[in-house]
Amino acid sequence: MMAAMAVTGNASSVHGEGRAARQLAEEAREQVARAVGVIPPRVVFTSGGSEANNLALKGAPVGRLIVSAVEHPSVLEAARASGKPVDLLPVDGQGVADLAVLERLLAAGPRALVSLMRANNETGVIQPLAGAVRLAQAHGALVHSDAVQGLGKIPVNFGLLGVDLMTLSAHKLGGPVGAGALIVRDGVALAPLVHGGGQELRRRAGTENLMALAGFGAVAQARLPDAAALRGQLEAGLDGAMILGGAAPRLPNTLCFAHPGMNAETLLMAFDLEGIAVSSGSACSSGKVAKSHVLAAMGVAPEISTAAIRVSLGWDTTEDHITRFIAAWRNILRRHKARAAA
Repeated sequence: MMAAMAVTGNASSVHGEGRAARQLAEEAREQVARAVGVIPPRVVFTSGGSEANNLALKGAPVGRLIVSAVEHPSVLEAARASGKPVDLLPVDGQGVADLAVLERLLAAGPRALVSLMRANNETGVIQPLAGAVRLAQAHGALVHSDAVQGLGKIPVNFGLLGVDLMTLSAHKLGGPVGAGALIVRDGVALAPLVHGGGQELRRRAGTENLMALAGFGAVAQARLPDAAALRGQLEAGLDGAMILGGAAPRLPNTLCFAHPGMNAETLLMAFDLEGIAVSSGSACSSGKVAKSHVLAAMGVAPEISTAAIRVSLGWDTTEDHITRFIAAWRNILRRHKARAAA
């Protein structure tokens, strides 16, 4: 990204500086394409996952939308704002989409777009995307998957997943914020959200953010370390806590836990005082501590959902970090019990 700062041309210009900028953007496109097993023209760069989700749901050539109840807010709110009829796909108590309901929804109405995430951002629960794709194809529907959480942590190959549209973002890999992409299957015609230029094969206008794209391309080449063992160690040290979605397949780096009688906002502050950054609900909404729509869709009782904390292990998390987290948790739990007994 620092090297890209020296490239000052507009990638749409034909002079030498412009051609240098274009080369940088196309190298990043090729790197992202390679990471998910597609050819570069299938990659539409965006400002992040939220824009890519909006482009998919609002721009897809379908008459209605079927969206899982545990999607990221940028999917749920884009669906509501699309002007298309929207059906919510329920999940079970572990947060896994109900494919029997999906089959019924697909059979009732015009051509649909199904939006089912690769893995949940709050619980880490991996969704049965292959089954959803089979059902959708049998009914002539398109499938979009928000794979922001999965890239670099579990296999995310566009062709093997069989989806028609897929959302990616750089910052969940340790890359820059403000860089994302929508992968578009050949033959899927999208109505653009942003007009005014011919960039991205006329699918998304705007002068490219070369520094962010360079960072996206660089980080897309690296697979993150498998954090499953560290996550297991952390879970084993969470005395008295409930792991939400713990019986379903999950991302190796993500867990959501709660302790009855505790309050999420209080926990956030307590961990912050220990130098540990955690979230409650979606990290994009963590400026406010509100009821999680994901846990509500799972049927989690209010006294549990209001105590739920999301923990994500980063690309550089170590065993020492886990030990420190467990020690902090035990201190917090001891204080909580002392107050309750007083």
